[in-house]
Amino acid sequence: MAVPRTAPILVASNRGPVSYTLGEDGSLTARRGGGGLVSGLSAIGPDANAVWVCAALGEGDREAARRAGDSHLNPGDTGGQQVRMLDIAPDVFAAAYNGIANSVLWFVHHLLYQTPVEPVFDAEFADQWAAYETYNAAFADALAEEAVDEAVVLVQDYHLALVPAMLRELRPDLRIGHFSHTPWAPPDYYRLLPDDVAAGVLRGILGGDRAAFLTQRWAGAFADCCAAVLGAEIVRDGDGDGDGPPTAVRFEGRETRLGVHGLGADADFLRQRSRQADVDERLTSLRAQIGPDRKSIVRVDRTELSKNIVRGLLAYRRLLETHPEWRERVVHVAFAYPSRQDLAVYRDYTERVRRLADEINAEYGTEGWTPVALHVKDDFARSLAAYRLADVALVNPIRDGMNLVAKEVPVVSDRGCALVLSREAGAYAELGDDALVVNPYDVEATARALDEALRMSDGERADRTKRLAAAATALPPQAWFLAQLRAL
Repeated sequence: MAVPRTAPILVASNRGPVSYTLGEDGSLTARRGGGGLVSGLSAIGPDANAVWVCAALGEGDREAARRAGDSHLNPGDTGGQQVRMLDIAPDVFAAAYNGIANSVLWFVHHLLYQTPVEPVFDAEFADQWAAYETYNAAFADALAEEAVDEAVVLVQDYHLALVPAMLRELRPDLRIGHFSHTPWAPPDYYRLLPDDVAAGVLRGILGGDRAAFLTQRWAGAFADCCAAVLGAEIVRDGDGDGDGPPTAVRFEGRETRLGVHGLGADADFLRQRSRQADVDERLTSLRAQIGPDRKSIVRVDRTELSKNIVRGLLAYRRLLETHPEWRERVVHVAFAYPSRQDLAVYRDYTERVRRLADEINAEYGTEGWTPVALHVKDDFARSLAAYRLADVALVNPIRDGMNLVAKEVPVVSDRGCALVLSREAGAYAELGDDALVVNPYDVEATARALDEALRMSDGERADRTKRLAAAATALPPQAWFLAQLRAL
């Protein structure tokens, strides 16, 4: 049965706003998620008749998608949102998601390859790329079926880079935007990809009316790749000297406008949630773990390769080595929540983080002091508690599209927090003036920055935190989403 075209606004993303667990008795238990897209969609209200198209990620999701068929999920499970979940064959999904999105496109945009030995683009890669095309086509088909004439479609992230062009072929009447939540690689690194794939990803995004990014830097890198790989014409802002920021890409008779929307922290939600009882309980527990009259250096990350947790620990060890006066006076509270553990390289990295934390504790720990308090079980309430008590926040990614942790900590900090921030995080563009900025590869410089942050006066720390919080909340999720919608 054909799906009726009812949606004037559509969002497409790999992960949807709900996930399902399949019980032994065949029952399905729904668990709603959060994040910028959920907040953003709520800004337009239920009467907008928006539809969210996403993929089934696990067996529970697949069963829910099968039961829904071509219809939407039960709105009681989704918080009233209209959600169409796609039951993509598990082998196709795995090849597209793990093989291409997370093991190739993510690695390219975050500059993660050890180029003497990787990447290797062989027959297995060709099969995975075909699966990625199939996966994107499934989204394009579903969006084409759901959208009313001249609907607005917001396609999210590197998982769905091919969707705009595919959807344009099916429904040229639609207004299509693509948003990249990752950085964008510079041309020389981007061209590690096979030529046809490098061109295919760019052509895919250029199928939209608009391509948007978290910072001007990433938008500029995308434009540079379009020029280098496709020979596209770049339209720039300015007085005709050609030196202004890129505003559009012209290619094969079409023009795709470029936009920048720096996703901010949701201040109201964070401040309210961080004062609830479960956060207070964890705050008491963390303070007991740190001990009285000690300062804390806090990091909150997934064990994602780009987050640079290992060098952060090395910098902390160097701090203790070069500034023995900090021994027994500071604790590094490191939240390293396991990520993508179905990929061997991530399992190995997680184990290396654990091993290094143990080594530091063995080398410097005393009977009454554990230098590194490592937590690996995901706990949002505990993360918020750590935000509140942190004297120093360490955010040192190798490369990051934005990094919301850097924006969230100043918003909920109780007494003010010094931010040590990588210049390779997208957040640097907005927060750099009031952070202690580091080269993420430079362990010595990061150790010096940690020392400077620990010595910062209470007054300066509080003043910087106020300015950081104001910058961090300039474009909260609802405004971020609506800005993209209006721009289309």
